[in-house]
Amino acid sequence: MRTGSPDCSLVFPPDPVWVRTAREAVRTLLAAVQRADLVDTALLLTSEAVTNSVNACRGKGCTAPVTVFAEWLGQAPGRLRVLVHDEAAGMPVCRTPGSGEESGRGLLLISSGADAWGVCRHGPGRGKATWFELGARGTADRPVFGGSPG
Repeated sequence: MRTGSPDCSLVFPPDPVWVRTAREAVRTLLAAVQRADLVDTALLLTSEAVTNSVNACRGKGCTAPVTVFAEWLGQAPGRLRVLVHDEAAGMPVCRTPGSGEESGRGLLLISSGADAWGVCRHGPGRGKATWFELGARGTADRPVFGGSPG
């Protein structure tokens, strides 16, 4: 649903250097509508979703681009939805890594920090999309990553 609030999309090769660009695009989108309350969590979850897609592509030899789309749902702006699509084979799995493992926490962080999230096979082309939403009303108990509870 278009509400007059800005949205954005990025298409880039599956390379880790683009994770920062995706984060900064979401930061700019939040600044444009003065939603500082969502910045820390949105940037963390965007970083995790994009990193997961880039790693999936690189690990499976997929060179098709990764797409990030961020949009506002509802009124004035309401909820932020970020969708990250890649064409790597397979679906991501939410798991609990061991304390010594350096990776494997992306979907766990997304599931903990988002008001809603999921993985689906919808989106441009083959592959899958990981999406999350933030800013739903009545979510005062949602953890805030990187910031102080407000």
